Amino acid sequence: MMLDDGDASDAELIGRARDGDRAAFGALVERHYDFVHRVAWRWSGNRTDAEDIAQEVCVRMGRSIRGWRGEGAFSTWLYAMTLNAARDMARKSARETVKTQAYGSEVLTLVQASDDADELAEDLWQCVRRLPDKRREAVLLVYGEGLTHAATADAMAISEATVSWHIHEAKKRLKVLMRQAGEV
Repeated sequence: MMLDDGDASDAELIGRARDGDRAAFGALVERHYDFVHRVAWRWSGNRTDAEDIAQEVCVRMGRSIRGWRGEGAFSTWLYAMTLNAARDMARKSARETVKTQAYGSEVLTLVQASDDADELAEDLWQCVRRLPDKRREAVLLVYGEGLTHAATADAMAISEATVSWHIHEAKKRLKVLMRQAGEV
């Protein structure tokens, strides 16, 4: 008896995908794509970059699904994979920026107008993006995704106390950054 992919649990889909079932893999991607995209968008702050990161995660998931050991939650594995892909893209972007500047070109950015509340939230996320990587990731997972400190620690492969310290340090730095931006 074949289960409908919509009724199958993640564990069932993962098992079938590991055995080469493309439909099961497609159902996994479809089920988790919005989650991956949301994490990527919060990390990057750019819709196009978030789409690129999410697509890269899907490719990586396809390459890695057979090696997934199932020791933790699938979502934790996806968090880690998404954050790694985002970091990789940031490093690549930094290299490209250096190349671009070396040739005397300037990079243009687009700014979208929004409501005051949306603008304040976006200003806050812009400041979050200026934090060091580990602090930014801790804030993204705890406040952006609503994870507990324990779940964040699993996703980041660090201790829960270290997550708490990153959050504490991030809050102090965000107060300064928001004041500089004239928001607080």
